[in-house]
Amino acid sequence: MTADPAPSPQARRSRGDRQREAIVAAVRELLEDHAFADLSVSTISEKAGVARSGFYFYFDSKYDVLAFIVKDALAELDDLTHDFAPRDPEESPQAFAKRMVGSAAAVFASNDPIMAASTIAQNTDSQIREMMNDFEDALIEKIVTVVKQDSGARPISDDVAGLVRMLTATTAMTLSRDSAFVGRRGDAGRAVAVLEALWLNALWGGGHV
Repeated sequence: MTADPAPSPQARRSRGDRQREAIVAAVRELLEDHAFADLSVSTISEKAGVARSGFYFYFDSKYDVLAFIVKDALAELDDLTHDFAPRDPEESPQAFAKRMVGSAAAVFASNDPIMAASTIAQNTDSQIREMMNDFEDALIEKIVTVVKQDSGARPISDDVAGLVRMLTATTAMTLSRDSAFVGRRGDAGRAVAVLEALWLNALWGGGHV
């Protein structure tokens, strides 16, 4: 009697991808009703239909899952902004600011509630804060490069990196619908319009080049 052939490496990878995706999907779903601090590996594993040992095969901790998702979201932002390509000479500062803020809003919307949970949780969780700081530093560096390459830019401060950091933090908290930034009703449309004006005036002096 011939033994069944062992699964091919490709089949094993596909099964592994499905389990990893199930873990990621479980975290996304759980964060709709729970704070990240309340999630445990056991809860995530049970929701994903994966054994705890299976969880640890793919991720070292629940923080690794969060980092995986946020990294994926930032890759999406890179795609939407064409890896933060400089403003085209034919594109007005107004259009550029609108496109950049719109790209960030799209990423937050498509990764809700992950991005919101990560942004807010960094105020109380040191591990999330370190993780988000690393991602934010890389993002800020890209934006600063774009601004410095733009001959029409007129930043309101000589400290461009500090200015961009403040704008980025404001954008993240606003798109996370923090009530301190959007009010109790959280009108996303109004908030995005204000963000566009803020970036435009802070970096292009209102858009006149």
